[in-house]
Amino acid sequence: MSLNKPVTDWNGVRVWIIGASSGIGASLAKILLASGARVALSARNAQALAEVADGARPGQVMVLPLDVTREEQLAAALASINASWSGIDLAFILAGSHRSVRAWELSGAQARSLVETNLMGTMNACAVVIPQLIRAGSGGIAVVSSVAGYGGLPTSLVYGATKAALINFAETLYLDLAPRGISVYLVNPGFVRTPLTDKNEFRMPALISAEEAAQEIIRGFAAGRFEIHFPKRFTLWLKFMKLLPYRLYFLAVHKFTGM
Repeated sequence: MSLNKPVTDWNGVRVWIIGASSGIGASLAKILLASGARVALSARNAQALAEVADGARPGQVMVLPLDVTREEQLAAALASINASWSGIDLAFILAGSHRSVRAWELSGAQARSLVETNLMGTMNACAVVIPQLIRAGSGGIAVVSSVAGYGGLPTSLVYGATKAALINFAETLYLDLAPRGISVYLVNPGFVRTPLTDKNEFRMPALISAEEAAQEIIRGFAAGRFEIHFPKRFTLWLKFMKLLPYRLYFLAVHKFTGM
């Protein structure tokens, strides 16, 4: 049985994508626009958002630049969406950043920056959206985390911690909101070719394109899944590794990553 209401027809669905300027968010926006959804696009880069919106039908897209760490900017953007579309049906929260950090490179200032964007940014967006969805008694929230949140991995000292927190956050959102008729989706991608992963200096197994990732998400919504993870040839191995005793898990990670 599906944990969420399956979404198979996007025509007219009002979607707010926060983190839509590049990567998975931009690819997802283009697919949804082509499927007839009304899509509000948010991120800090206004020019990139305009490029994603280019070619959409009049009234089908809104470009709302903002900084996800500023709750008042999120609230103002939602007010603009409500004024034009009388509400939203789905908030898709992808905004995030990545920085490779090993234990001997840890900086409190850099850690706070990642936590503010990756974790608090998502919580800020949810704090703005949830009251409206509860009043409507319908709709959904999609939280993008990462398989880096499944367990500790080299170079992900802070990034992985924020993603682990988002997994816990999304699980608890589901427990609170599903009984109220609100869907909650947890998206855990593996390695996806984006401007962030282009900075990685190590081999990324099972690397897929942002377009492939967006299609996986669409299929996950159609199935009404809570967790949408991909590519499974990679993510299932990581899920299996977390079942191992720590002695074996640490050995496997060292062997797998060479670090």
